[in-house]
Amino acid sequence: MIPLHGPDGLVYAFLMDRKGGTRELSWEEAGQWDASQGLLWLHFDYSHANSRRWLADQSGLPALAVDSLLTEETRPRAALLGPGLLLALRGVNLNPEADPEDMVSIRLYVSEDLVVSTRKRQLLSISDMVAEMRTGVGPTDSGDFLVGLVDRLVMRMSDTVDEFEDRVGDLEDQVLYSGNGELRQPLAQLRRQTIGLRRYLAPQREALARIVTEPLGWMDEHARMRMREVSDRLVRHIEDLDAVRERAAVTQEELMSRMSDQLNSRLYVLSLVAAIFLPLGFLTGLLGINVGGVPGAENPSAFMEFSLFLVVLVAVQLWIFRRKRWL
Repeated sequence: MIPLHGPDGLVYAFLMDRKGGTRELSWEEAGQWDASQGLLWLHFDYSHANSRRWLADQSGLPALAVDSLLTEETRPRAALLGPGLLLALRGVNLNPEADPEDMVSIRLYVSEDLVVSTRKRQLLSISDMVAEMRTGVGPTDSGDFLVGLVDRLVMRMSDTVDEFEDRVGDLEDQVLYSGNGELRQPLAQLRRQTIGLRRYLAPQREALARIVTEPLGWMDEHARMRMREVSDRLVRHIEDLDAVRERAAVTQEELMSRMSDQLNSRLYVLSLVAAIFLPLGFLTGLLGINVGGVPGAENPSAFMEFSLFLVVLVAVQLWIFRRKRWL
């Protein structure tokens, strides 16, 4: 029996009869549970004071497990703790107006008869699992429960990784056909998101690999094979993220190269214009000084003759530029 006092902090409580059947429990019903009834899953919001108090004083869990279930910052990991398994996992943040790389964490202590999990923010993978269990169908044992949860976490990542691949493909096309400097920000954002997502997926891959190898009596060979398949899918997601990050980096380099070429082209045109008008400006400035003795000052056709001379000078300059292949 688990003594429970007050409903605050308990998000879900489910009893699994080890035959595939499940039913949701109230706070009072969960407090009357014992191992002979089946597998109990308690899911808490650890930010509530009552949850913290129950885990620390009434759960009967090892002190290390309690500390891990209540810690604020976690990295994905798996550790054997007595007959149970201590886990910290991350799922993609698919909540409204949230960044996918701001991953939502879930902490679990899994044993043969009891699963205790904690979270602060809603995790849609848990919501999917709860929706299925409310139909009366659920895991048969702790191993099946764990594999089902991890499978949903990885499955939810698939849409995000596919979205990243579509985004980098669109950005590659835009850079190829336009080279607009405004694309620098979405490229940098995409790289930041992939780096942030991979930061947690890499250690999560190690955690799943450890689950497969740990000597857990309540996880049979079938569950281990399923966990290995889920781990392989996660590895593919990490490889896809690495590819997206590299493609974004190459695209960003191509964008910077195109912008540099555009700038050099404009500077080249300005340099040619300056080279053409430099002697013209010098001559007109020299003849425009307000002193006596300026040639042609008394000749009425001097202006036309000087203008014709300037036209010939420009033509000679253009001929020289073309000969040197500057044009």
